[in-house]
Amino acid sequence: MLENPRSPRVRAVAKLTKRSARQETGLFLLEGPQAAREVIAYRADSVVELFATPTALEKHGDVRDAARDADIEVVFASEDVIDAMADTVTPQGIVAVARQTPTSVRDVFAASPRLVAICEQVRDPGNLGTIIRAADAAGADAVVLTGRTVDPYNPKVVRATTGSLFHLPIAVGIDLATAVERAHAAGVRVIAADVDGEDFLARRSVLAEPTAWLFGNEARGLDDDALALADVSVRLPIYGRAESLNLATAASVCLYETAFAQRAASRG
Repeated sequence: MLENPRSPRVRAVAKLTKRSARQETGLFLLEGPQAAREVIAYRADSVVELFATPTALEKHGDVRDAARDADIEVVFASEDVIDAMADTVTPQGIVAVARQTPTSVRDVFAASPRLVAICEQVRDPGNLGTIIRAADAAGADAVVLTGRTVDPYNPKVVRATTGSLFHLPIAVGIDLATAVERAHAAGVRVIAADVDGEDFLARRSVLAEPTAWLFGNEARGLDDDALALADVSVRLPIYGRAESLNLATAASVCLYETAFAQRAASRG
């Protein structure tokens, strides 16, 4: 059992809360039983290490059984060790280390997607994680992260996805112009979400076609150069007194409206 929270092995895991360590190693940190369940179920071959307290493993027997079935060794660790590794105050006794598995934007659009979320300079980890989760729930084919968008393997992003990080392709490290070029080459219309765009309802009819939504920075939105790359810009109407919608909330509406339109068209 690992009992020393200051051991080199524990410190190496704890360093994965920092982007520099994740970039250097190609690894990232997962915390809690839900993240462990999802990575074992969908990306078991990416799991490098799995640590748990005996109490946590007894409580979450499904994680223990899934790890055994996937031939993943569980390393027992004390609560102090788990706390030292984790980014959160309450990691629930389970921490895992996995290899990052990003997808290339070439592969995303070579697969003839019908619904994609493109994030340009989304900086808030909670927002990005929620957008990935919403994209997954809406049945999107992929999420593409461009510009200076936050690292999808940031522990806060990973937690906010609640496992969706492992359910659909995530492309990173691409500039927006190239992503849009790939989308157009694949016959995908790029629609920018922008507060100064056309009324959403006026463009609703085109959502049944292959669509890539372009979402920008929480505070500044999309700059003029980014908007110029899109085929059209639309805004969600505000019917009440709210000043605006949170980025992740707006993205969820856009993605789901597109999913509704595409499924209705496929049934017709």
